[in-house]
Amino acid sequence: MGLASKKFSRGQTWQRGKCMWGSKMVEKVLPRDVPFSLPEEKRLPGFLERLLVAPRQFGPVQLVLIFGSLISVGLGLYHIYVAVFGPPEGRSFRSVHLTGMLTLAIMMYPLMRSSVTAPLKTASHFLGAFIDLIIICAVFFVQIWTLWDIDAFHMRYGNKELPDLIVGGILILCILEATRRAVGWAMVAITSFFIIHTLYANYFFGLFYGPPVRFGKFIDTLFMSSDGIFGIPLYVCATYITLFIIFGALLIRTNAGRFFIELAVSLTGHRVGGPAKAAAVASGFMGTVSGSAVANVVTTGSFTIPLMSKVGYRPKFAAAVEACASSGGQITPPIMGAAAFIIAEFIGVPYTEIIIAAAIPAILYFATIYFMVHLEAEKEGVGRLSKENLPDFFEVFKRGWYLLLALAVLVVMLLWGYTPMRAAFFGIVALIGLSFIRAETRLSPVDILSALESGIRATVAVSIACACAGLIIGSVFVSGLGLKFTQSVIEISGGNLLILLSLTGVAAIILGMGITTTAVYITVAALIVPAVIKAGVEPIAAHMFAFYFGVVSTITPPVALASFAAAAIAKTPPMATAVESTRVGIAKYLAPLIFVYNPSLLFVGPLWLTMISAIQALLGLWVLSLAMEGWYRGRLPMLQRFGFLLGAIGLLLPPNIMLVGMPSYYFCLAGLALSSVFFMQRRIQTVGYSV
Repeated sequence: MGLASKKFSRGQTWQRGKCMWGSKMVEKVLPRDVPFSLPEEKRLPGFLERLLVAPRQFGPVQLVLIFGSLISVGLGLYHIYVAVFGPPEGRSFRSVHLTGMLTLAIMMYPLMRSSVTAPLKTASHFLGAFIDLIIICAVFFVQIWTLWDIDAFHMRYGNKELPDLIVGGILILCILEATRRAVGWAMVAITSFFIIHTLYANYFFGLFYGPPVRFGKFIDTLFMSSDGIFGIPLYVCATYITLFIIFGALLIRTNAGRFFIELAVSLTGHRVGGPAKAAAVASGFMGTVSGSAVANVVTTGSFTIPLMSKVGYRPKFAAAVEACASSGGQITPPIMGAAAFIIAEFIGVPYTEIIIAAAIPAILYFATIYFMVHLEAEKEGVGRLSKENLPDFFEVFKRGWYLLLALAVLVVMLLWGYTPMRAAFFGIVALIGLSFIRAETRLSPVDILSALESGIRATVAVSIACACAGLIIGSVFVSGLGLKFTQSVIEISGGNLLILLSLTGVAAIILGMGITTTAVYITVAALIVPAVIKAGVEPIAAHMFAFYFGVVSTITPPVALASFAAAAIAKTPPMATAVESTRVGIAKYLAPLIFVYNPSLLFVGPLWLTMISAIQALLGLWVLSLAMEGWYRGRLPMLQRFGFLLGAIGLLLPPNIMLVGMPSYYFCLAGLALSSVFFMQRRIQTVGYSV
């Protein structure tokens, strides 16, 4: 019997691993009526919550918890105060922020102990505690030295005294040690290289050879001016990022995470591959309030990964979907990764322009994950959740709709022209007020203070990375390496933009193996992005390109933190999961190339071209998904698979450039025609197919 005469009903499926046209049809072996249940949300207690449950006696543990609570909660309240009444003198504000973050970094990642409150039982424990105390005292000493007479301190710029050199050196050492604990050795090594190069460039060779910089000038730039430690990265972190993370921490305290997951499951759970689609939607929701890929994996993945495995997805694929969807949170407006705020400062545009520019690429990315999930579900005969066992969408929405109003307030304030700091403040106030609508979301005073602490603790790694990135930027600036590096990259690429972009992407991925997304972006923006802009790329497209390839490192082997976190939940091999993640998240590698050559996807240029380009890119990614999965209404023969691949390439080309002497829209139309031919051929071959 030919393929065209086979009939398939909605209740039938292929046996897992045997989904091949012409093979024997079997009864469905994976149940669809999988009951829906959401586990209790778990969160790690902070200093304040541990203090409230600690024994009612005064001792070393209580003293440490009190000190940690005062620093974290006090710093959160300080940032809210600044949002209302405006920042004090700029250096003072950033210095207070950095002092608090350095102190918390030492307390959160203590030396030679598992916890800062762990009992001191051995000599190494006492030594670690003593070193921690010395570092904290040194941090406060630097703060007092700087702020005791801030005007006199500023006047000494260019005419510093010996104590200024010593204090500046102490601060740099404290930042490097905090970076080692909060971020990792890789960033310390990279930063140390640039510092050593700046001071001893005459001992290097080739591109890195140059005149050395005197230690006095080095401290002038990195410590006493706003071009180093206290430059744009730390400014953005202290001014904008902290309040947005506090907003996200408060939103999560209202059980918004549960609301987002239930909303996503009610929307997609009953569809083919519903649980995986719910993971993509829920992680997209969570991405609007959290810029951390690993945090998103832990929050939504603890529920979605087991559920995906339960209905029939391969555990490795389930983990990859969650890793890709969660890492997409950093590119999802309105609260993107910390680097998005820094992009706005670097190119001198309002943050709202970054939000708008990021919208279409984010949609394309999540749409591609959705496509891959759907095709994998058909190919593997994955079950779906029974609609009767799912939460009702309108009931779920009725229980938590008002939480979305806080996000709406934040976005509207940004669109009305308010600064991100002020918009975040109004969002926080609106969220606290709205939380009282229902008892289960109501925030008590302890909840609010704990959320402040949680937000500040979540900002520690970002702040330390920004301070350390300031050391890199200052070193590159004072040594003149940035200009030499830009020119050298252009020469290596031979003026070929594709080669230049490839070098940029590879550099970002390599850097991302050891440092955070924010630090990756800042480093690439300082060294390579100027060369990309010089090659004729729109500034916003060049910076977004570096940002995307900084984010993609979280799912790219060999060091793919989001994939590894998902693999731990799914109990799958970490490296195999990371490789699977690169396949599922292919759009994150392609989207930057597409919008560099076609910046209309970032709303640069006429709106009609933006809309055409978006539709064309969406079609191209759908066709590419068919080619990569090798499945459409059954397993695709190699010829059809190759045809879809060629069609996808044509559709993903920008429509407004010249290619081999011809307008590129000819190739786009050819790609559309080729895809349509194979699409219709496949439809005819599989008449009667349904899932």
